[in-house]
Parts: sequence; C-alpha cells; structure tokens
Amino acid sequence: MTDTAFVRREMEPTLPPPVRTTGIGAWLKANLFSTPGNALLTLVAAAFVAMIVPPLYNFLIADAVWSDPEGLRGEACRFEGVGACWIFIQARLNFFIYGFYPTEEIWRLNLMFLIGIVLIAPLLIPRAPFKRTAALLFFVVYPFVAFMLLAGGVFGLRPVRSGEWGGLTLTLIISLIGIIVSMPLGILLALGRQSKLPAIRSFCIAFIELWRAVPLITVLFMASVMFPLFMPQGVSTDTLMRAIIGICLFESAYMAEVVRGGLQAMPRGQYEAAGALGLSKPKTMGLIILPQALKHVIPGIVNTFIALFKDTSLVSIIGLFELLNTVRAAGSDPAWSSPTHAVTGYIFAGFLFWAFCFAMSRYSIYMEERLHTGHKR
Repeated sequence: MTDTAFVRREMEPTLPPPVRTTGIGAWLKANLFSTPGNALLTLVAAAFVAMIVPPLYNFLIADAVWSDPEGLRGEACRFEGVGACWIFIQARLNFFIYGFYPTEEIWRLNLMFLIGIVLIAPLLIPRAPFKRTAALLFFVVYPFVAFMLLAGGVFGLRPVRSGEWGGLTLTLIISLIGIIVSMPLGILLALGRQSKLPAIRSFCIAFIELWRAVPLITVLFMASVMFPLFMPQGVSTDTLMRAIIGICLFESAYMAEVVRGGLQAMPRGQYEAAGALGLSKPKTMGLIILPQALKHVIPGIVNTFIALFKDTSLVSIIGLFELLNTVRAAGSDPAWSSPTHAVTGYIFAGFLFWAFCFAMSRYSIYMEERLHTGHKR
C-alpha cells in the first residue's frame, strides 16, 4: 500500500438524471400508464375528451355569434349550424345582473357592491389591517347603507320596490343575508341542542328536525302563500322578506347539524383542561371548544354556503326574478327567438353559479391549509 492520496482540485460536472426518470415520457408513464388498468382508464378518458371538446369548442367559440352589426337580434342566430348566441347575452346583460331595476338608478347598485367589496376584503385577507373596524362597518353599518341604496326613499333617492330587484343582484342579496344570519343562528341551535336544560334542548331539537324534514321549496311556498293568511287583516309583508326569513331558518337547521358534528368531535380532554385552568363554561365554549370545532368543520360549513347560494334559484316559484329566472324570462322574448339563445342563457347562468361556488370552495381550501395546525392528515 502507498500513502499517496489524490486530492481533486476541480469539481466534476453534474451528471444529468437517468433518462427514464425525467421528461414528459417518464411523467406520463408514472402518472398515466403506470399499470395496465391506469393505461386503460387514460385511453378511455382521452377518447371521451376527444369526443366532447371539439363539439363544445365549435358551439361556444368557433360557430358562435359574437356580434350583431346589422341589429338582427334573434335572426342572426337562426341560421343552420350556428352555435352559441352570445349577442343575446350582450344585449340582455343588464337584465341578468340587475333585473328590473331602473336603468338610471343602477349606479346605486354598483355603489352598494363597491362598498361591500371594500369592507369585506379585510375580513377575508388574514393579514389585512383594520379588521375590527371593517367587521363593525360591514355587519352593523353596511346593512342599513345597502338597504337605503337599494330601496331609496331617503336623501332624495327614488324609491324602488323590492319587486323590481332581480338578476344576479337578488341572488347575491338572498345568499349573503342567508349566510350571515344562518351561521350564528346555527351555532346557537347546536349549542342549545347540547344544553343540559330540557326546555332549551327540546326546543332546539324540535326546531332543527322540523326545518330539516321539509324541502326548501315547501318552505318558500308556505312563506309566500300561507303566511299572509295568519297575519291580521290589513297587515302585509314583503314577499322577498318572507322568502329571506324562510331561507335563513331553513339553512340554520342544516348549519346547526354541521356545527354539532364539530362539537362532538372535540375530545373530552379539552373540556377537562379548560376546567383545570379555572375557565367558566361560557369561556370554555367561546375560547377553547367552539374555535376548534368550527375549524374542523370548515368543509361542511362552506358546503352549506354553496348549497344555499344554489338554492336561491328556487325563489322563482314565488315570483322573484333571481338570476336563473331572469334568464328564463329573457329567453321567452320573441325578438330573440332562436334554436340556441335559451341554451346560451343557461350556459351563462351556470358559469356564474360555478364561478361563485368555485371561489367559495377555493377559499375554504385556503383556510383549511392555514388553520390545520398539525391536525391535517
């Protein structure tokens, strides 16, 4: 043996990874063709995409009618082989968004939406400043400001009846009020169902089971038709108000069960630890148990919100023109009659519903990632 040693003075160039583990081919093999079963499913999915995508592209884009320079309206979409009638959406866009709201007063709705976005943005962004101020303004002051802008009759604003509200605006109003009201009411019902006081527990159980036992369409029908029969003679209530109250009570029952699932998932040790610290029962529930329970049921809560947003389309049965009903009403206009204008309207409405629901879903995932604190599996 020799004591001679070799010391490298220059670094050797980095060798590339093996060809079989990198590149598009390797990714396809690892993810799509790893087994004969996966390969078969990949081929079936590719065939399905190849069968569906080209016709959709032709209908929505290639063969669609995008402009109407001659003012033909429905006639421009009556030719053979014509795709989506997007000029129908362009012409009736204001109706789909604002309903029958007077055109010269639409600035009030835009201002209402702008104020709402400015106030709610700090509440949705975790590190945004002035959260308490924004929360106070949004939940206490903003409802009155929004109602004044919507209904008018004050500060020289022209009065606008709730029957003239419609479109996406009405859908957002109903869903937002339903979400804001059903959440705290559902929490109270869930806590009441676990109360040791028989009267409170029995009332909450009866309330939850009653509202969960009937479909929402029945609730809306009863609120619109039956409720006025029990009112004193000469006393009338607004149809929209009755519908909103019915939706809030209905959704609060489902929210209560979601929250109750989170409360029952909490280990007994959390209660015992809070008791060892000398915390009272209200402080234990408000500071220890409830925050953790709500964190665990974020998917269920957001799922209830998404269902509420979609269920707003049912108010059309009591004569309210929310988004879907405005699309249906606009489609009955003879001037726009064509083979594809109705389908185009429903596609537009479906896309709006999907956009809002997808946004809520993605925000839910974001909050889960931020708040999982080691509990995620």
